[in-house]
Amino acid sequence: MTITKQAKGQQGVIKMSGQISKIGFVASMLSVVGSLYVYFISGDQNLGIFVGLWAPTLILASKEIEEMAN
Repeated sequence: MTITKQAKGQQGVIKMSGQISKIGFVASMLSVVGSLYVYFISGDQNLGIFVGLWAPTLILASKEIEEMAN
């Protein structure tokens, strides 16, 4: 019984890590959309570029968290 519970727990971690990757991807897409809004609509070009640079950071962070979970 203990082995089965551990296997189920590991599958839960794998499913959760897939969710973390999806959350990171969605957050990076929101960062791109937000940066375009800030850059063109608000007119603050420096802030728009800064927010746009979050996208690769969010993707890399979510991948690192996924690897640590495995």
